[in-house]
Amino acid sequence: MMENLTYPIGRFVFEGMTAAQKDEWIQQLEQYSSQISGLVAQLSEEQLDTPYRTGGWTIRQVVHHVADFSMHALIRFKLALTENNPTIKPFLEDRWSLLSDTKDMTITASLSIIEGTFARMTTLLKSMSIAEFERQFYHPEKGTQMSLKQFLSFTRWHAYHHLAHLQNAKERLNW
Repeated sequence: MMENLTYPIGRFVFEGMTAAQKDEWIQQLEQYSSQISGLVAQLSEEQLDTPYRTGGWTIRQVVHHVADFSMHALIRFKLALTENNPTIKPFLEDRWSLLSDTKDMTITASLSIIEGTFARMTTLLKSMSIAEFERQFYHPEKGTQMSLKQFLSFTRWHAYHHLAHLQNAKERLNW
């Protein structure tokens, strides 16, 4: 049961990317900001401060984390498109989740960040050629190269992984 709460859509696995998958993933990212906003729109402050699972982040922290990740994702795409195999900067998300702008701040600014970064990201992704999706960056924390097609797949997975956390919490808690 805990695995389902931690990884409600399963763990990330990249099995390649077809043109149809690319288009579907971009479309899903394009719709994401309205989906997450709709899920959290009517939640009270008390609900926002409720963990999505025992030992997990609060709903508020998840929303702020998605905003943090979306900014990093956009920058990683842009770096890989404009530099030759750049080394990206990982971020310590567990530590970021404890900062006051993540623990205590309203989610309004982060929802705006999500809307803006996903809009920019999907505009960029739609303009990319198949060859550009082969470009790579180096992830020093993982010690691996990552192609932009793999990163697109991961970005979509990551967004919907956290959306499922929020959906599951609302269902479990009868909100």
